[in-house]
Amino acid sequence: MKRRFKYLFFVTLFLAGFVLANYYQIEYAVSEWIYRRPGRIPPARVGLVLGTAKYVRNGRLNLYYKHRLEAAERLFRSGKVQYLLLSGDNSTKHYNEPAVMRKDLIRAGIPKERIFLDYAGFRTFDSMLRAKEIFGLDTLIVISQNFHVRRAVYIGRRYGMHPYGLAVEGASRSSDFKMFLRELLARIRVKIDILSGNKPKFLGKKIRIE
Repeated sequence: MKRRFKYLFFVTLFLAGFVLANYYQIEYAVSEWIYRRPGRIPPARVGLVLGTAKYVRNGRLNLYYKHRLEAAERLFRSGKVQYLLLSGDNSTKHYNEPAVMRKDLIRAGIPKERIFLDYAGFRTFDSMLRAKEIFGLDTLIVISQNFHVRRAVYIGRRYGMHPYGLAVEGASRSSDFKMFLRELLARIRVKIDILSGNKPKFLGKKIRIE
């Protein structure tokens, strides 16, 4: 029993170390392209807003959603981007992240002809590769929370793109910690996607943002 316990302990320790090492490898690999202040980020023609639900389970406004859209609005109004690409999940009839974001941005005064939608951004991996393959983007600004935007920029850079990331404010400490735990596994999956040559769930006809 002692030998088994020691074996399980060292295996668990090794796996935990591997997961953390992978997390921080991605964290630091993209540091030079991550910005926290919209005024300092280099301009790009398109800003990519990664989707999330507008409301959390208790019916309150999702702060991750709120901060992403506010940042997108600031980038557009300051002239840092000329167009916004909204990418998210539209997997069911009653759940459409890009359409909800579009409605709120138009309500905030962003011209609708400057907004484009990607309905097949089921994962960050899909959003980034579709931005390249479907929308023909190379240099762009990705908008999301720090933990998320670093993974997105890492994916883009590994696939020959030149994205910058705008890391926006998160939510509460407890929510951010839960997202950190999820991000540990998400970054493992990124490596699996890259090494196995995975493709987005859907591709399709090319769309020009103009």
